[in-house]
Amino acid sequence: MRLTNYSDYALRSLIYLATKPEPHLLANISDIANSYHISRSHLTKIIHQLGQLGYIDSVRGKNGGIRLACAPKDINLGVLIKQIEPDFNLVECFSTDLLINPKPDNANSDSSFNGTDDNAVAKDLSLTLIDEEASAGVKSGCIISPVCQLKQVFFEALTAFINVLERYTLADIISNEAELAELLFYRNGLNSFVK
Repeated sequence: MRLTNYSDYALRSLIYLATKPEPHLLANISDIANSYHISRSHLTKIIHQLGQLGYIDSVRGKNGGIRLACAPKDINLGVLIKQIEPDFNLVECFSTDLLINPKPDNANSDSSFNGTDDNAVAKDLSLTLIDEEASAGVKSGCIISPVCQLKQVFFEALTAFINVLERYTLADIISNEAELAELLFYRNGLNSFVK
């Protein structure tokens, strides 16, 4: 399983925002891009989507910037990845459908939900396997695809991968916050946050 650069950069952006020395101050996209030596224009799209999903707040204007919209303990890695990865198709005959269920009315907010509003995505996003015949007539080039049992093995492996990610939050991966801050901010002299 390999995640796209998009997911990698989204995770790095959230790590940056979660470890900045003064969480209440705004950061900017250029600082994140410079810290990781990645493209600012590519990062702009990612930050926009993270804002739409409720993970970050964006403040427009001359003194604008971005910051986390919720506590790191409330950002579940598995839910985030399922929201931003375009697909999980491991081989040509295999495809998945990520079912996004609305948050139940009686659901309590917990550490595996980024819940910023009642219409947000529930923590139990599920994976389902779509058979090639059911996926709009798209045919695989593999002759054994109709009877192949490898698809189920890949599906089981993918489900295990997602299940592991769902056990962790952003807070879990920034437990070494001081070391991350040293590498992201102090070594590069990047502490140009705005109020």
